[in-house]
Amino acid sequence: MSVPQLSDEQRGEEILTVFDTAFGRLLAADPAAFRVKFRKMAASAFAFYRGTACLFYHDLSANTQFGSKRGGPYLDDRTSRVWIHGDLHAENFGTYMDSNGRLVFNVNDFDEAYVGPFTWDVQRFSASIALIGYAKALSDEQITELVTVYAAAYRERIHALATGAKSDEVPPFTLDTADGPLLGALRAARSLTRFELLDSMTEIRDFERRFAPGGGSIELDAATRYKVLAAFDGYLETLPDSSLARPDSYRVKDVVGRRGIGIGSAGLPSYNILLEGHSDALENDVVIYIKQAQTPAVSRHITDPAIAGYFQHEGHRTVISQRALQAHADPWLGWTELDGAGQLVAEVSPYAVDLDWGDIDDPEEIAAVVADLGRATATMHAAADDQSGESLVPFSTERAIDAALAADEEGFAPLMVDFAHRYGARARADHQIFVDLFRNGRIPGL
Repeated sequence: MSVPQLSDEQRGEEILTVFDTAFGRLLAADPAAFRVKFRKMAASAFAFYRGTACLFYHDLSANTQFGSKRGGPYLDDRTSRVWIHGDLHAENFGTYMDSNGRLVFNVNDFDEAYVGPFTWDVQRFSASIALIGYAKALSDEQITELVTVYAAAYRERIHALATGAKSDEVPPFTLDTADGPLLGALRAARSLTRFELLDSMTEIRDFERRFAPGGGSIELDAATRYKVLAAFDGYLETLPDSSLARPDSYRVKDVVGRRGIGIGSAGLPSYNILLEGHSDALENDVVIYIKQAQTPAVSRHITDPAIAGYFQHEGHRTVISQRALQAHADPWLGWTELDGAGQLVAEVSPYAVDLDWGDIDDPEEIAAVVADLGRATATMHAAADDQSGESLVPFSTERAIDAALAADEEGFAPLMVDFAHRYGARARADHQIFVDLFRNGRIPGL
């Protein structure tokens, strides 16, 4: 598939401008973290794509070759105002333990969630499939089929939800309902234990559990520790009453700073707090993290002040979005403020297993997985609406999306296929441009 005709030099300057807007302040504060981030992004076109949601939305909004904010026959006043994941790609799915104690496979990592066009999630996922397919040496025809399968599964599930499908007809992916690699991830998660997580991060000193030194943990001075504990007190006020099963659960045992966060959070301060948990037993202790929440890439291209004004800060936005998009979210999920910045707070879960694409190579198996992820995407979009308890999206999203898709039933999958091929080619070319910029010292501040 052809790459849009921009010279590499012009595109390189465009990439640097977008990076400066998205990362400039954080990069100046912590260049070392961004050197690590950018080296991870240099490893492959997919890793680059994962780390550049900012560039993706710049292209969707500013570059007519990839559609405009208004673009496509499926966007209207309602379908342009849906709660979206914001960074939906093929590796942002995995397992979690929900508030009912059930292991679920679903979308994860809601740091970029916002309100915008539903098609942006579907497009971002579709392009990620093109990149994975290319890396696995699949043909353009095979990639076309995979994106078609994803779009069809999304369409089918949206229609089922919009027309009142019963819960047993559209069940979540659990140990009882999932199969293939999704079931494999759930079984792997089930084999994990809280004790293993605690053993990897902590030690017993003077008959009490404490964080172990090293391994990325940073001892805090007294002033910083006091600020973090004050932020923790603020966080407790944001938890649902149902989370407070035992008041002593929130007794703080230890607190440390953290370094070495992943591709998406370079340069953002982070802390871990060790809590008593639901009993006095040392193996039931809980580790939570406090992480400065980031400005979502989507928000730079959505101008509705009612959306921006709905959120107190980015930590509040992340948590409210996750609770809206993810049924029965982590009971430890909450928000707070630290040094004037919004913070996301959640458990370091012992039961989190990401979908591993490394061994998913057979085209038929890939297609089955992609179909399941299409259903998961639709279910997520349908969850965050007038039934979510939030007033920001005051209508049935599944009915709005279903009606929009019904207006051009045959055009949806081909539109996503065309976009996937074109943006996949763009991302592969951009990856090479980025690597050359990075290795030749042309990224300011590094």
